[in-house]
Amino acid sequence: MRDAWLPSRATPDPALAAALAEAAAAIARLDEAVATHPLRTAFLYRARLEAVRRQAAVDGKFIDPWHLAALLEGLRLRMDGALRIVDRGAVFEVGRYAFTLHQWLTTPEFDEEGEVQQAEAHLAGFGGHGTPLLAAADGMHAWLDAGGGRPPIRAALVRYWTRHRLVRLAVPLTGPAALRPDTPWELEAWAPAFLRALVEEATDERQQLAHLERAWHAARAAMAGRRRDSHTAAAVDILAATPLVSATSLSTGLGVAVKTAIRLLDELVAAGVAVEVTHRAKRRLFGLTAMAPLRDGVAAPRRPEPGRGRGRPPIIPVDEESLGPPPALPPLTPRERREFDYGDLEHWMARLDQVLRHTRRSLDAVAKGRAGPERPPNPERAAPSAATEANVTRSSGAQQGDAG
Repeated sequence: MRDAWLPSRATPDPALAAALAEAAAAIARLDEAVATHPLRTAFLYRARLEAVRRQAAVDGKFIDPWHLAALLEGLRLRMDGALRIVDRGAVFEVGRYAFTLHQWLTTPEFDEEGEVQQAEAHLAGFGGHGTPLLAAADGMHAWLDAGGGRPPIRAALVRYWTRHRLVRLAVPLTGPAALRPDTPWELEAWAPAFLRALVEEATDERQQLAHLERAWHAARAAMAGRRRDSHTAAAVDILAATPLVSATSLSTGLGVAVKTAIRLLDELVAAGVAVEVTHRAKRRLFGLTAMAPLRDGVAAPRRPEPGRGRGRPPIIPVDEESLGPPPALPPLTPRERREFDYGDLEHWMARLDQVLRHTRRSLDAVAKGRAGPERPPNPERAAPSAATEANVTRSSGAQQGDAG
């Protein structure tokens, strides 16, 4: 089907041509806005979080991008105390999956890097299929149709865009919306869907850049009117350009002492321009107010109780006599007593006695060195009645009398 469709692109489908034009324009506008922007580092940080959120959602793993940001910084997630253990485990499992997707995009491990390079070589083999956008669509479809994994081809796409100069930065454009379950898989219909997914991603990322720029200008306006030799404006610029800043990194960027950087950050937090996201007394991280969702999703580190030493708390013996007798429970009413069903209690108690007797005999046999335990009695066979035992006794007496 693929070979039969490719020659027909001499007369392209109108839907494919329209999607191709929209994708090329959207990616070009995004590259023009981001390539030389002073907030490009912060933009790439937020764009990767959003790209991983989209990819994980299509793969059936829904995660808050701020949970991923907390995991990247090694911070504890804040969870509802009413969550069950299985629900907490599900949150951590999704976080681990999203963390792995982020690693594929940024710093893949040795084996992962080998798979990404294989995916790059695979995409390079489709260079003769028209424009780079169409070649990427054909190559990704062929990779997935042959059973290839999604993370390698996504990471290869990010490198493919920069290699063919569609974008100058490693913007994570991977078109995850084209892999939704309701998207048709035939190449003729999937290629336009993939290009439209790229348009959606590029448009949202341009909007994200606009949000970052507005937050930056708002912070600069809030701190206006300071003296000319103040480092406040420069500190705001560094916070806007870098997602999270510590006092040490800010002091290095401004060329001031660490104590001065701490004072500047505390002033920005007090003015409502910045937020501290770690809830810690040391090694704190700061960001502009746009990072407030990260602060709200991070739990404070566990701190020892005041006056308590290191290690587990000691076991304090309890004087039971000082506690007194336990409180007496109120007696059951006749109606409550009738609600209990004792119908099968005697039957099951009899069966329990039989099992205990058999177990005792088996243990005695093992202790005496017999070949093996005795054969267990049938638990369904009822115990002999009193009349049966009397008949056996009379029969034994009669036999003894005859013998005499």
